[in-house]
Amino acid sequence: MTLNTSRRGFLKAAGATMLVIGIRPDGALAAGHGSAQLTPFVKIDANGVVTAVVKHFEMGQGPATGLTTLIAEELGLSMDAIEYEFAPSDPSKYNNLFFGPFQGTGGSTAMANSYMQYRQAGAAAREMLIDAAARTWGVEPTVLTLQDGVISGGGKSAPMVDFLSAAAEMDPPANPTLKDPKDFRLVGNPGVRRKDSAPKTNGTAKFAMDLHLENQMVAVIARTPRMGGTVASFDDSDAQSIKGFIRAAALPNKAGVVVYAENTWGALQARDALTVEWDFSAAESRSSDEFRAELIAAVNTDPEFNAMKSDQAATAALIDGADKVVDHTYYFPLLAHAPMEPLTCTIQATEDGGILLHDGAQQPTGPHMAMAQIFQLPMEKIRINTMLAGGSFGRRATPTADYQVEAALAFVITDRTRPVKLVWSREDDITGGYYRPAVAHRVRVGLDGDGNILGWDHRIASPSIIKGTPFASALVHDGVDHTSIEGVFGSPYIIPGQFLGLTDVAKATSVLWWRSVGHTHTAYVMETMMDAAAKAAGRDPVEFRLALLSGGGKDQDRLAGVLKLAADKGNWGKAVAGRSQGIAVHKSFNSYAAEVVEISGAAEEGIKIEKVTCAIDCGIAVNPDVIKAQMEGGIGYGIGHVMRDEITLTEGVVDQSNFPDYEPLRIRDIAAIEVHIVPSAEAPTGVGEPGTPPAAPALANAIAANGPRVTELPMNTHGVTFA
Repeated sequence: MTLNTSRRGFLKAAGATMLVIGIRPDGALAAGHGSAQLTPFVKIDANGVVTAVVKHFEMGQGPATGLTTLIAEELGLSMDAIEYEFAPSDPSKYNNLFFGPFQGTGGSTAMANSYMQYRQAGAAAREMLIDAAARTWGVEPTVLTLQDGVISGGGKSAPMVDFLSAAAEMDPPANPTLKDPKDFRLVGNPGVRRKDSAPKTNGTAKFAMDLHLENQMVAVIARTPRMGGTVASFDDSDAQSIKGFIRAAALPNKAGVVVYAENTWGALQARDALTVEWDFSAAESRSSDEFRAELIAAVNTDPEFNAMKSDQAATAALIDGADKVVDHTYYFPLLAHAPMEPLTCTIQATEDGGILLHDGAQQPTGPHMAMAQIFQLPMEKIRINTMLAGGSFGRRATPTADYQVEAALAFVITDRTRPVKLVWSREDDITGGYYRPAVAHRVRVGLDGDGNILGWDHRIASPSIIKGTPFASALVHDGVDHTSIEGVFGSPYIIPGQFLGLTDVAKATSVLWWRSVGHTHTAYVMETMMDAAAKAAGRDPVEFRLALLSGGGKDQDRLAGVLKLAADKGNWGKAVAGRSQGIAVHKSFNSYAAEVVEISGAAEEGIKIEKVTCAIDCGIAVNPDVIKAQMEGGIGYGIGHVMRDEITLTEGVVDQSNFPDYEPLRIRDIAAIEVHIVPSAEAPTGVGEPGTPPAAPALANAIAANGPRVTELPMNTHGVTFA
């Protein structure tokens, strides 16, 4: 994403004690002596301290390092010589350029959205300081360089801080000259390590859960065990004897009973002592088996929507007349996010009559707007202090701003003299949070006598994540929720005779995007069906896929590129005796990932994942170390959940509650992961999510090489055991 700087005017400032480079309210790149008139991306104070202002929140995926790297690269600094801070909530200034006037992190957009913004800001700061030094010394700017905080050349040398005031009085460059990539010292350097690793390991990092304000109350909420239930009445008589208990009250929306206490333990104990009568007259009452039956029935009837506007009857005729037909029905259960740091935020009144929210806010604009409405305050009276978050991948970015709204409602019914810290336990989130929807697919593929695809009939049934949310206008078209079909719709595979149908099914729970969103199930189906079709055709799975990627364009070439690289590095077809391999490749979030999974053992005796080899093409690799970690984490996320995880319902009530019955990936589950990054000059694309989609189907294909084809998840309850 490049900024059009050719028409920009810039701010002048005098008497500067700080140089700030950022953007004006109209979006133009600008400079000045403070942040009042512009939105800073980089600040240099009178002591020479350089700070990158990071507009994307950090949940472990790396923007705090990546955006800081871009500033440091253009300014000629080492990573040790630059700090970072999180930007305040202000969608008019720090909007995600891919989301519109909305500040947020998601869809693996952080680096792609901000790459040129932050490079431009760093380059403008460099040129202004050099120009100021050149004027002071009476030399041409071209003879000067800025490196490691020192400007030198023409027989002169001085710290850059000496020229802050002079630089802030100058007009910044209309088109700052960016570094040539061949001169990069930091971008693409695998030796650059995360800026947040040290504080996270030495205990100095502050997560939202760590915050403790003077005189705060802790609040926990007794929530309805069934979606749609409301509070009819409650009795807190037994809770009153709990040490630290303050009071209990029904939330204004009747969604739960909030318990206030002096500490977390007291709040949890008091909540357990409550007696709550619930009104379930409008609540969910279906069990998992009923919901599954509805989804399976939906994919075996004519779909509600023709997503590709193609000829369903013509596709059916091609398949019915084929030499071979591969036909599989798939079911994917509900999945929880289960972040390592459960949800929490703290809310307090400010001296100027406003509200301050401390939160690991993934998309702060949503809660910002909700707070303004609840407290009947203008947006400028609401401030959000963005803190580190211990995981999320969507859970902290709900269309309803669920936990932030809870905190606001819990605070608004107090006298507002004490801060309120809302705490969710892990049990709260797993039993009553948001989930990746349960989904069913049915796919029929017809092959000719030579093993070529003639027709591909693909039906999907799923509750819609997006309908009824503020994102519907962008992601729902002609009734089709794009997140339900992404990964099938838009696949680089050139598939003849393709039909794609979608049927919406009523939600059994609150549903939400999960890491990789729709790609979590569409990649599994696409890639296991590709393997099943290749097997029916008697062709090598890699060769079969490459044939469907030939003769296309850049999209096909890049997907084929990672497929070949993963196959090569994973020694495809050369597994040692007693092992089998599976491969999968998928495009998501504009990145291309392929993975080879090598396993030992057998499904009925116990599978061991010996190695996963990954190839990723995500454009320019800003921080290879971060990319490697994200691929490793994404692979673990994708494989871990299909091995043994599911959320089930009994009469609308979630059965699981914590890690003993919703088991995360264990360190022993994957013996080794190897990541290979494709060198590229393309603009950076996503890395937080693309590693996840191919992982599970590659595992499934490895199992199917000598065992069952798993079409219903999780694997451990459908014919596969793990050693």
